[in-house]
Amino acid sequence: MKIAIAGGTGLVGRALTNLLREQGHEPIILTRGQPQNARYVQWLHGTLPLEQLDGIDAFVNLAGVSLNDRRWTSEQKEAIYNSRMTATEEMLRIVTQLSTPPQVIVNASAVGIYPISTTATYNETSTQRANDFLGKTVADWEQKALRAKELGIRTCLARFGVILDTDAGALPLITLPYKMFVGGTVGSGKQWLSWIHIHDVARAILYAIETPSLEGAINFAAPHAERMKSFGKTVSRILNRPHWLPVPNFALQLALGEKSVLVLEGQHVVPEKLLAAGFTFQFPTLEEALRDLYKS
Repeated sequence: MKIAIAGGTGLVGRALTNLLREQGHEPIILTRGQPQNARYVQWLHGTLPLEQLDGIDAFVNLAGVSLNDRRWTSEQKEAIYNSRMTATEEMLRIVTQLSTPPQVIVNASAVGIYPISTTATYNETSTQRANDFLGKTVADWEQKALRAKELGIRTCLARFGVILDTDAGALPLITLPYKMFVGGTVGSGKQWLSWIHIHDVARAILYAIETPSLEGAINFAAPHAERMKSFGKTVSRILNRPHWLPVPNFALQLALGEKSVLVLEGQHVVPEKLLAAGFTFQFPTLEEALRDLYKS
């Protein structure tokens, strides 16, 4: 298959590109930078050469300013929001101009659309919505992406949990205190962390592309979420480091500002659609995921 990937140079995009190449598919990376070879196409900067996208089977939109880069100042929140709206709008413009539109679109989303809770469990049929910055951003993002469905294109909304990778994302921040021998429970420890291994993210995106029955909201989270206290103890065991020094809420709020909600609060999310469609997680438990990532 010929698959266009917007945001293909980011964490998920790189993993997906590698998987597609391994499987014999042709990824086309849309980038703001200068095209490096025939597999890279400029976008969001000048005129997009649409002929290079003719015949694509799928469009994967991962583009957007990272939630992890900086403190959530008003300017940063505006950048996070606008980057997602702009990229999705451009994706829609592109597919309407292609002589043959793609059969499927996979648009990134996040489990942050669900409200914070220590007691609720959310699947794709859950109608509750968060009213905070992240929840509203994700809701607007999904609403815009679903315009592709009106064009007759099967549309998947990939609601990512916390993606685990040793090079980027949240895991290096979570494990750093343990590597310095000062790791411990973050916040109350009761908050849920719905996580997923980076390789399962890439595999699930390809599975969504290849599975016609999958559409709409899809939870990209491992089947076994962990509370933060349990998550920390597993990290401690895998890294062979002590779990003893608690990190109080106020300390993280002081250090990270509003962005501290990413680790101080969370949701228990289950991937019912993926499991029902026959997807098998390579790393269904945190123990398996961390042992693979740290090769222990």
